[in-house]
Amino acid sequence: MSMSRTWWRGAAIYQVYLRSFADGNGDGCGDLAGLRSRLGYLKELGIDAVWLNPWYPSPMADGGYDVADYRDIEPVFGTLPEAEKFIAEAHDHGIRVIIDVVPNHSSTASAWFEEALVDRKARERFWFRDEPNDWSSIFGGPAWTQVPDGQWYLHLFAPEQPDLNWDNPEVHQEFEDVLRFWFDRGVDGFRIDSAALLFKSATGYEDLDDVHDVYRRWREIADEYGERILIGEVWLPDQERFARYLRPDELHTAFNFDFLSCPWRPAELRRVIDLTLSTHLPIGAPPTWVLSNHDVTRPVTRYGRADTAFEHGGRLHGSPSDLELGRRRARAAALLAMALPGCVYVYQGEELGLPEVEDLPDDARQDPMYARSDGANPGRDGCRVPLPWTGGEPPYGFGGPRPWLPQPEGWHGLTAQAQLADPGSMLNLYRSALRLRRDLLGDGTLSWLPSGDDVLAFGRDSGLICVSNLGAVPVPLPPGEVLLASGPLEGAALPPDTTAWLASPE
Repeated sequence: MSMSRTWWRGAAIYQVYLRSFADGNGDGCGDLAGLRSRLGYLKELGIDAVWLNPWYPSPMADGGYDVADYRDIEPVFGTLPEAEKFIAEAHDHGIRVIIDVVPNHSSTASAWFEEALVDRKARERFWFRDEPNDWSSIFGGPAWTQVPDGQWYLHLFAPEQPDLNWDNPEVHQEFEDVLRFWFDRGVDGFRIDSAALLFKSATGYEDLDDVHDVYRRWREIADEYGERILIGEVWLPDQERFARYLRPDELHTAFNFDFLSCPWRPAELRRVIDLTLSTHLPIGAPPTWVLSNHDVTRPVTRYGRADTAFEHGGRLHGSPSDLELGRRRARAAALLAMALPGCVYVYQGEELGLPEVEDLPDDARQDPMYARSDGANPGRDGCRVPLPWTGGEPPYGFGGPRPWLPQPEGWHGLTAQAQLADPGSMLNLYRSALRLRRDLLGDGTLSWLPSGDDVLAFGRDSGLICVSNLGAVPVPLPPGEVLLASGPLEGAALPPDTTAWLASPE
């Protein structure tokens, strides 16, 4: 596979939530065998890389983000030799592989934590204290749990996820070794979970200065291997602090959550786009654009609501959603995101236009957010329902008789098989867009074009023009050949909630 040192600057990256992608052995859980069987689908979709959520051995207290062993594969997903085979096969398809690393916390099932329970010296790798402070867990409830001898350990997330102590050099060494372990096996990059939380002080834990030294060291390691990348999950309200993670000797890119959370309103979207570009340009880092992931409401449902913003906590769960409107806007948003300079992420099922599954039975929900909030927060299971591939009823070719989360009865028209046969489907829109994007978009800059208040219009380096109409009435399109549109046009006019790509006539 040919490698470009800067492939990541304009890449289209597909997020695989392995448990819900495809089940190769029929046990109801997605696995490496299922993923390997669908590599052809991903190649035809037109993506440059896949990013996998954690595939490590884990008790699954938080969907695999409670990692018990960083140098092996969760048996439900497969084996280490199978992971190595997957990396090689992905490369043969021209697809790079990015995996998760979770440096903020471990698992109570890890060898380190089990040792800490019997050896107080081993507790220096974690945050053990005689008395807890008043910090709350991000998942709800207190952030401290007591062990049998009376001490307490810190967990910013679930009790099964003890926070690691990054003041301990042993923790630094461990993760540097883990990076090399996977780089040596051909992995092309890491997405760093909760990247800003590693260090703690008496007053807080978010974005403390010492964290930047960690990523400078990780960048040195990645650079040793040539064309490997580091991607940060950095939730910070301040763009200037966010940008510090993207300095030339730190992370290559970081997720743009401002764009993901932004409502379907032209002024706010333009503000976020401008702020993102002005933050990234001075430091030479490419922006990232993402509409959904394994933690957030699916766009078809979100964009069909009266309030189209996203926020954590499930406040809008169950709000009425016009799915036809949501689908139209999701199609328009996809073309808008793909046209922006930088790299774009596609969360599995987004290309199928799957809605959020909001009516899961309570006894089927598995997200710790649901349990720890006593049901007040429905959790994130609704965007993690297994994908529909073929057929007219569950499990829609996912594999096995009963997937780990139940699929809705009415998804037969949303299967990949059904959509491939429909020229106007969401899947074929994504395939067309990603194919054009590879030739005409990606890295570079944009120039805003004159437009009305309800329209976002800009030109790209290649001459492609993107126009999105977020208003209530059709608007005239600029001159140029229409290359792709998210919905039917009205002659030379762009209907509401529609995006079009045009070739500049110049």
